[in-house]
Amino acid sequence: MTTPLKPIEVLLVEDDPGDELMTREAFEDNKVGNNLHVTRDGMEALDFLYRRGPHADAPRPDLILLDLNLPKYDGREVLAQIKSDPDLAVIPVVVLTTSSAEEDVVRSYNLHANAYVTKPVDFDRFISAIRQIDEFFVTVVRLPGR
Repeated sequence: MTTPLKPIEVLLVEDDPGDELMTREAFEDNKVGNNLHVTRDGMEALDFLYRRGPHADAPRPDLILLDLNLPKYDGREVLAQIKSDPDLAVIPVVVLTTSSAEEDVVRSYNLHANAYVTKPVDFDRFISAIRQIDEFFVTVVRLPGR
């Protein structure tokens, strides 16, 4: 008998409404009802993580899906801040971006991203990629504090 999986808190940092919608759809179609929280720029992501302003009651994410090309603070700056803070550094960060540039891949891993995924442009492949990330972090990986 398998134990039901406990939903995880996922923070999606994404400024593209279309990509947000597809990510929500992928999560909703999946078996586990993980809690998806969305911030739309780097500053709002940091406010969420540090529970500032309107995000004072925000849950601590178990997983962060981070776009690189964001307004205010870009994803690289957000990633650097997360991984330099001992309280946040243990949260897995998957860079989920349109960029396939080698320099972005290398820089993200140098900033200690846990994975780098280039967003597929095809709808079905995008949904599949999100589901695979979700399933991997829910069923395979042991997350801190879980």
